[in-house]
Amino acid sequence: MANLFIKKLYEEHHASHRDPGFSVLKEDRGRIFSKMIGSGKQVLDIGCRDGALTSFFINGNNVVGIDIDNFALSKARDLGIDTLEMDLYGDWNKLDGRRFDVIVAGEVLEHLYYPEKVIKVIKDHLSDDGVFVGSVPNAFSFKNRLRYLFGSKKHTPLSDPTHINQFGYRELKNLFKKEFRHVEIIGLGRYSLLSKFFPNFIAFDLLFKVYN
Repeated sequence: MANLFIKKLYEEHHASHRDPGFSVLKEDRGRIFSKMIGSGKQVLDIGCRDGALTSFFINGNNVVGIDIDNFALSKARDLGIDTLEMDLYGDWNKLDGRRFDVIVAGEVLEHLYYPEKVIKVIKDHLSDDGVFVGSVPNAFSFKNRLRYLFGSKKHTPLSDPTHINQFGYRELKNLFKKEFRHVEIIGLGRYSLLSKFFPNFIAFDLLFKVYN
């Protein structure tokens, strides 16, 4: 059973802070995830909410979307996405031991108390040649560091009360290296070329692709 406090928290947060169909850097992330995933895959989308991002890679794939917010999932079902209401801290038996070619976690890891524990479970649900892809906000970009220096969290990932973990490029890479041999991280943001070459300092978002 889902943690009722967390369930209610996210239902209220999504309803009051997320417009229908909203997703951070939606077009850019959707395009990149679609390319990373390809077609003909068994895909698990963790934290899919209303399917705003899932819609970019559902065609040609068999996708299951999971979230703790059942109201948001009802919107995802309207898009033809198979869904499961699930608490990532709880029992993953709803998946019946199923393994996936690709597991997606777009803007999810920063919401977890112990992301390393959830990553271990994710790895257990990947096929032998499976890929884990996703993204997190870059909490320690140069702009954000300046804001922190002046004692402000406005316009930074810290301003979202549901963000309980903060990541920079190196910390994210080290987290994945504990479980995966291959770790690729790219930067995404307004200054696309600079974000690509200097993801730690320039990127707004950090996109990852990890596998063994």
